[in-house]
Amino acid sequence: MQKTVVINVVGLTQSLIGKHTPFLAEWSAQKAKGAAIRPVFPAVTCTAQATYLTGKTPQEHGIVGNGWYFHEECEIKFWRQSNKLVQAEKVWETAKKLDPSFTCANMCWWYNMYSSADYYLTPRPQYLADGRKLPDCYTHPASLRDTLQQKLGTFPLFHYWGPKTSIKSSKWIADASKITDDLYDPTLTLIYLPHLDYNLQRMGSSDTRIATDLQEIDAVCADLITYYEARGANIIVLSEYGISAVNQPVHLNRVLRQHGFIALREERGLELLDAGASEAFAVADHQVAHIYVKDRSRVEEVKRIIGQVPGVEEVLAGNERNKYSLGHDRCGELVAVARKNAWFTYYYWLDDKKAPDFARTVEIHKKPGYDPVEMFADPKIKFLLPLVATKLLKKKLGFRTLMDIIPLDATLVKGSHGRIPDTKDEWPVFITNKSELAPSADIPATEVYQLILHHLGAKQQQHTFDMPQINPVLN
Repeated sequence: MQKTVVINVVGLTQSLIGKHTPFLAEWSAQKAKGAAIRPVFPAVTCTAQATYLTGKTPQEHGIVGNGWYFHEECEIKFWRQSNKLVQAEKVWETAKKLDPSFTCANMCWWYNMYSSADYYLTPRPQYLADGRKLPDCYTHPASLRDTLQQKLGTFPLFHYWGPKTSIKSSKWIADASKITDDLYDPTLTLIYLPHLDYNLQRMGSSDTRIATDLQEIDAVCADLITYYEARGANIIVLSEYGISAVNQPVHLNRVLRQHGFIALREERGLELLDAGASEAFAVADHQVAHIYVKDRSRVEEVKRIIGQVPGVEEVLAGNERNKYSLGHDRCGELVAVARKNAWFTYYYWLDDKKAPDFARTVEIHKKPGYDPVEMFADPKIKFLLPLVATKLLKKKLGFRTLMDIIPLDATLVKGSHGRIPDTKDEWPVFITNKSELAPSADIPATEVYQLILHHLGAKQQQHTFDMPQINPVLN
């Protein structure tokens, strides 16, 4: 098979390629050809990646968001790692059937643990008994972890997510990909570069400060593409979604609480959402929310309440969810979609004094929903750096202390994603250096799977790129 690399530049759209991305602009104009990808719904990381790698819709592969309610455990869980959660054959498994000598390296795409890929890397912090969280990663083979961290330093976890996010994490992943390529020469390499995701959510795409982020990711892409072109690889640059400007956070769980659906536990004067005991609750994921309703006879009642909330565009129940091919058991009884300028928070407390202790920290696993406010440090803290230094010193000395520097002000967030944007300017991109393999028109997200196989030279049935009727607003 033909050596191929897929570089996932999160948040990249055609409208962002220009003077601040000189390499990508020249490469896509002179050496490559591209098209827009009609986003999968919800247009979020885990769903998009699962769709690209399986060619299936969420109702088939089961990844209905970045997290969902696990009915058997009565718990909301985000950012799980096991590849077993993806309920469909992955592109590398298909390729391996066609060519037993085929190998794949998965460099930080999600659901990357215990997969059938030959080599893989994923962030995996160490959680110590004294409360500390130490940066680390997980690899297969296990020895790859030591090799990468000896050459590149410890995986820069705190630059990967949180208030300190920076180009360092994407640069580390890119360098790790080249080292892995030198070691194993995989047929297919999947590379995840999350850098644009950060400030596009913090500031929005129209903020002039985004120019620096574009220049930084352009330099990383230039390094990777130059490296892999010298190796004779077919190169695909794509993204998962575009980020839209928002100015309206919507607190669905507070609405449900005010109508008596939410059950709470109070511990040490702080409130915890008790999902298993709640009659209905929302699992917020950017501009989409799964709403789980315990008593099916109350679904219409909850739908009516949520549909009246300012900032909600539509609420889908039952077979209505098939509009977005989202009818899976993991899906909520209702799916709420935000208006283009709005997004959903997970907030359920009515008094900030009763917010749980994890609300003011970077805690992606305890929060019952996605929280982009984790990328901000509380602007009300006057002496932030000394405070952080003191807390870090206490942690190093073995004292338990809370890194509670995250604000509770959702209005700080200026960009979001998840719904299908009204304009193609905010659709993700597909760009390839093999013009003869490029689609001639915009493609649905499910076709990325076949396009990867075509770049590998796999002998698969040819597909046409007819656009499915998903969102009537766009047709």
